[in-house]
Amino acid sequence: MTSLQEWHLWMSAQLAAVTDQPAQESRWLMAHSLGLRPVELLVNAHESLGHAEKDRLQNLLDERLRGVPLAYCLGEWSFYGLDLEVNAAVLIPRPDSELLIHLALAEADAGNAQRILDLGTGSGALALALAVAQPQARVFAVERSPEALAVARRNGERLGAKVEWLEGDWFAPLDPALRFDRIVSNPPYLASADPHLPELQHEPLAALVAGPSGLECLESIIQGAAARLHPGGQILLEHGWEQGTAVGSLLLEQGFQQVQTHVDIAGRERVTTARSPDHA
Repeated sequence: MTSLQEWHLWMSAQLAAVTDQPAQESRWLMAHSLGLRPVELLVNAHESLGHAEKDRLQNLLDERLRGVPLAYCLGEWSFYGLDLEVNAAVLIPRPDSELLIHLALAEADAGNAQRILDLGTGSGALALALAVAQPQARVFAVERSPEALAVARRNGERLGAKVEWLEGDWFAPLDPALRFDRIVSNPPYLASADPHLPELQHEPLAALVAGPSGLECLESIIQGAAARLHPGGQILLEHGWEQGTAVGSLLLEQGFQQVQTHVDIAGRERVTTARSPDHA
């Protein structure tokens, strides 16, 4: 094999073992490895590849065939229209999480410089999507993993979005006087014995698993949130598709009002929202 076209056909055949979009993934991997736009792969289909280019392609293909997620092979992924750097230190942003953004923006006051907090920001996806959509807002993002926070900071610099990044556990690194109009979070919510964990082996375990029940992180956030929200402030939490009732109960126990669970693009319960008491 020497030409781009030959490599594309051969890689597509190999990738059929790990994806239902082998031709598309082949184009993405080739474009990334060779520094070309996908259209250039077509225009230059009969051009020959050098030894170094073939080695880079083979190494990338080998990674993908070992089960490394496509996003990690490419080093970036799209979320809410933003191209974000991702690596094994952060979760790959999922389309399901865009529901959090839709809900957070649905009641946003364009003329009001709101204060927003993203807990467990990972790659910075939620914080950056909100900061870009609401440039007048003051957005804070907390992450306990220094490696993940470094990725988030680079994404912020790349997008030119203003976010105040803080390293620590949930509310701990925040100024005690700070109060927020909105708190969003996609925290770890899998149980330690969740049967889906083997499928997620390449993603950071600490960003996936909350503990024996899967509710531990959600409970910690909910217990501290009311004291951090302005009266009537909103909390939006992503959770597992079977956790909506439990999360709603935890919110009600802490005095939250207007508790509502929303379904994702697959029709599964995915995000629960609530408001702090008017006189918190």
